[in-house]
Amino acid sequence: MTDLVQQHFTGTVWRPPYEAHSVLLQATVGCTHHACKFCSLYGDLRFRLSPPEEIEADLRSIARCQPRARRVFLVGANPFVLSYNRLVRLADTIRDYLPKVQTIGMFARVTDIAAKSDAELRELRARGITGLSIGTETGDEPSLAFMHKGHTAADTLTQCRRLDEAGIEYYFTYMTGLAGAGNGLRAAEATAALFNRLHPYIIGIVSLTLFPEAPLAADVAAGRFVEAGERERLEELRAFIAALTVPATLMGHTVSNTVPLLGRLPEDRARLLSELDDALARFSENELAAYRRGIDHL
Repeated sequence: MTDLVQQHFTGTVWRPPYEAHSVLLQATVGCTHHACKFCSLYGDLRFRLSPPEEIEADLRSIARCQPRARRVFLVGANPFVLSYNRLVRLADTIRDYLPKVQTIGMFARVTDIAAKSDAELRELRARGITGLSIGTETGDEPSLAFMHKGHTAADTLTQCRRLDEAGIEYYFTYMTGLAGAGNGLRAAEATAALFNRLHPYIIGIVSLTLFPEAPLAADVAAGRFVEAGERERLEELRAFIAALTVPATLMGHTVSNTVPLLGRLPEDRARLLSELDDALARFSENELAAYRRGIDHL
């Protein structure tokens, strides 16, 4: 039975919480950008494409274990960087082995979207590539520049509007604390203003959790970046949720969140804000900071 479950995964496999029931298939390894100061997810992995023979071997195994799979999520930091032709071939290969697959999702960088034409985006949607998880992190321009994200808020606006036109759903991430101490409300307002001009189906909430191997650790040690306190992060998140007008599902229940949140806007806004108010009333800075220090892995 070993050959039925062995897959060609390299390093830690990351996938969003909402892809928990998807079949996972490695299409790329590592990140093409690999320069975000806060990120330590991919360590020293160098970016590479999964060889076609590995992908087909994995698909044969999946076809034996889960022949009725409906959704495939491609793992790797940003498989959408693959060329249009490669993505078309990959989508077709997936259906050769898993004919009941209806949709395909993956991580994408904003710059990956820009590399595809409008016609190519529409055709990829027709081939079943229906959802992109995008690490937007923030709409605050100074933070994007300082953290070396490699794109601007304006880029996000332009490229995600193109996804809207193509009919491809997208899911955003908002990282509290990324703007540093004293800048949380500015980041909340800028990010809400950006997201309100788009149509993210899901907004994942995470909070900056710094590990020694992340480049940002050197900035902290040198005094170039001061981490926001935990209560400031909750106040930032409260301001963000209060300012959001776009309908979306909020998912903030990963380990990086000192206060887990889950709900749908606009109908759950009052409850979510009340939960944050309750946490601010109950927990001291020291208690929340102790939780963050206890996180040894994301």
